[in-house]
Amino acid sequence: MNQTDTFRHKGMRKKLVESVRAKGIHDEEVLRAMETVPRHLFAFESAFIERAYEDSAFPIAEGQTISQPYTVAYQSQLLEVKKGDKILEVGTGSGYQACILAEMKARVFSIERMKKLYEKTKALIPALGYSQVKCFYGDGYEGLPSFAPFDKILVTAAAPDVPAKLLLQLKTGGMLVIPVGSGEMQVMKRFTKISNDEMKEEVFDTFKFVPMLPGRKG
Repeated sequence: MNQTDTFRHKGMRKKLVESVRAKGIHDEEVLRAMETVPRHLFAFESAFIERAYEDSAFPIAEGQTISQPYTVAYQSQLLEVKKGDKILEVGTGSGYQACILAEMKARVFSIERMKKLYEKTKALIPALGYSQVKCFYGDGYEGLPSFAPFDKILVTAAAPDVPAKLLLQLKTGGMLVIPVGSGEMQVMKRFTKISNDEMKEEVFDTFKFVPMLPGRKG
């Protein structure tokens, strides 16, 4: 790594966690993970390193962003992560969200459609010590059927509709958290698989995400 994690960075993380807590995040494991994972190391461009501990999104590469910390915390809290959970993440991006889940002791299978981003992140995540994150280059709409079923699925891009193939890859009792909508803002939804024929849908707050696109991009 060409960057280090200093006492200053740790102090900035502590302040960030206090700000996220003040906005209503109460899951202590989510907050602990956010205080532990060095967000500034996911800034692929040095110009954004100083912004790493603001509660805001910033660009990474390939027209993508690293999500606002509050959004990461919100989705992670909705997922109700338990130690040992097998989680599919759709949209690896910088790898920050995957590392938060890994810090919460989940086994993470993360899929990214943009090859350059996938290659950068696949090298970064194990360098940070999160070897339980497995990265894949592929189409998020397809999920990872050969590794299914999953306890939880987290989608980090906005889908116009819920991809049916992802619901099929959930265990009974499992949860899918996804921002849904094709407009400028999307609604965060959580689906719980009651049985093969029944799905419970819950609707939460609105957010702004990059769109979830089909296929792979080399």
